Amino acid sequence: MSRIVRIFMSGIFALLPILVTLFIATWIANFMRGWVGPESSIGQFLISIGLNIATSPVAAYFFGFLILVACILTFGMIVESKLRPLLDRAFDGILQRIPLVSNVYDLSKRFVSMVDRSGSDDIKSMSPVWCFFGGDGGAAVLALMPSSQPVMIGACEYLAILVPSAPVPVGGCLIYVPSAWIRPAEGGIEGLTSVYVSMGMRAPSSLPEEPAAQIP
Repeated sequence: MSRIVRIFMSGIFALLPILVTLFIATWIANFMRGWVGPESSIGQFLISIGLNIATSPVAAYFFGFLILVACILTFGMIVESKLRPLLDRAFDGILQRIPLVSNVYDLSKRFVSMVDRSGSDDIKSMSPVWCFFGGDGGAAVLALMPSSQPVMIGACEYLAILVPSAPVPVGGCLIYVPSAWIRPAEGGIEGLTSVYVSMGMRAPSSLPEEPAAQIP
C-alpha cells in the first residue's frame, strides 16, 4: 500500500509544475480579459477609439488595441533612448513622495527589475566571481564584481564585490576584499541568478583549479 501511495505522490509531484504553470497562465489570461477585454472599461475605451476607423464593435476594438500597442511601442522607444534616466527621475520624484504609494512603487520596481532581463544592463556589466574569504581553502561565496579596477586601501589592492540576497538577486551587501581572494565564476549572470533564486537548490558551476583563473 505504501508503494502505491509513493508512486501516486511521485506522479503528483511530477505533474505539479505543469499544473501550476497552466493554472497561472489561465489566471493571467482571464485577468487580462477582464482588464482589457471588450466588456471591460479599458475595452470600451479602445472601442471608442476604434470607432473612428471602423463601425463594427469587433473591428473597432481591434483597431483600438492596435493603436494602444503602437503607443506602448512608441513609449518603449523613448524609454530605450537617452531619455530613460530623465523619465526614471521624474517618476521617482513624483511617486516616492506619496505615502503608501511609494512603498508599492518601490516593491513593484524591485519585482520588475528581477523579471525584466532587457533592462538589467547594470547587472549584465558585472562579472560573476568566487570570493574565498581568507584565501584559497576558505569559505567560498558566489558574488558579482562591478569592476575589475582594484581599490587601494593602505598598501593592499582590494576589489568590490556584491553578495546578492536570496531569492531576489537585485540587492545585497557590498564588500571590499583583497584581490587575491577573487576567482572568476563560470555560468555567467544567468547562472548566478538561478543559483540565488533557487536559494542554493541549484548547484553553481564548478570552479577551475588553475591558478591562472585569478582576477588580475
